[in-house]
This record gives sequence, structure tokens and C-alpha cells, in this order.
Amino acid sequence: MDIRNKLVVVTGVSKGIGFELLKQLIDKGAIVAGWGRTRPDYNHDQFHFFPCDIGQEKSIQETAAATLEKLGAVSALVNNAGFGVYGNFEDQSWSDWKAMFDVNVLGLFEVTRNLLGSMKSTGEAHIVNISSIAGLNGVKGFSGYVGTKHAVRGMSHSWFQELREFGIKVTTIYPGSVNTNFFDDIDVVEANENMMRPQDVANSIIQVLETHHNYLPVDLEIRPLKPKG
Repeated sequence: MDIRNKLVVVTGVSKGIGFELLKQLIDKGAIVAGWGRTRPDYNHDQFHFFPCDIGQEKSIQETAAATLEKLGAVSALVNNAGFGVYGNFEDQSWSDWKAMFDVNVLGLFEVTRNLLGSMKSTGEAHIVNISSIAGLNGVKGFSGYVGTKHAVRGMSHSWFQELREFGIKVTTIYPGSVNTNFFDDIDVVEANENMMRPQDVANSIIQVLETHHNYLPVDLEIRPLKPKG
């Protein structure tokens, strides 16, 4: 897809991978609708920020409606918003798990569902769901987060089969550790320079979006080469 002047919706745009992706999309000439709880410190004529809580159904529905009304048809959606809570599962609460599933799974579903009609109308569109290597295997202390990211994988594989006939691609990306704010509230892991750079992950997303219309990358696993230096 040639993303110049195409509308791309990015969730979790305030920082990390989402923020880096926003800047690279703008550099490529795309129009970006960035959804998040906090507006990033970035201004450009082709960037439009929409406040949204991805864990709340009504907020998603209102933001989707506002985006479509203001900017028109969506050509690409990057479901990037997500978070994890660390801890042995017996020490975690119902609310810990519910919060993760509300954002990482139900939020991703509701965002996509509300924009899908617009994407179908274009005849060529792309959904990129950001999972994690936690969506491919278990991780000690992250069972709730792992559960959400396995769900994203299963949903995405089902969706690409449902949507390919409409010219809509669905790609799932599984990043290893990335040097972002994800680890701010996780005491046992500290973000560091041996992790992947968010700008490199964003560049991989761009490359996926720019593939030929008949080329469908279903899964992309990416990791730091030397995670321990």
C-alpha cells in the first residue's frame, strides 16, 4: 500500500512504539489519527489527536465516530495500545486481569469493529495488531498479560481469514523486549539499551504496511539480537 495521504489510525500514540510510529507515518506522508489518553508533544498538519480510553467501550465508539466524521475512510489501523501487570497469578486480583483484558483484548476488538465498515469501503486496507513474544509462549510472572496476547494471536488469525476477501490484510507482530515505558511499573525488569529501539519496531510496522496489495504477512516475530548485551 502507498500510505501517502492515506488515513492511518494508531492507538496508544502517546509514547513508545505508538509515538515513534506516528512520526514515521507523518514522514511518509500519511494522515494519522492518533488515539490515546494523553496527547503527545507533537504537532503536524496531518496529525490529528483523539482522546480515548481503549478500556472503555463508549469511549472507543465515540472516538471512532469522531474520527470518521472528521477524516473520512480509514486505510490502516495499528492496534498498539496495551499494558501488562507483573506478579504470580495467585497474588493478582480479578481487577488486574480484567483491566488487561479490557484494553488488550476487548478494546482491540471494539476499535477494529467500529472502524471495519470504513476499511471495507476502501477495497484495500490493513490491520496490524501488536501482540508480543508473550503471545507465542509462557512468561513467568506475566500469565495475565500472556493470556491477553495469546488471545490477540488467535483473534488475528481468525480475522485475516474473514477479511481477506474484502482486500483487508491482518498482520500480527510479536516484539521481544522494547526500550519503552512498558516496564515503568514492573519492578523486576528495567528498560535498557540492550532492548530493541521503538523506532526500529515502528519501521518494521511501516514496512508491513507498504507491502504489495497481494502480499499478506500474517505473523512477524522480532527480537533484540543481544538482549543481555
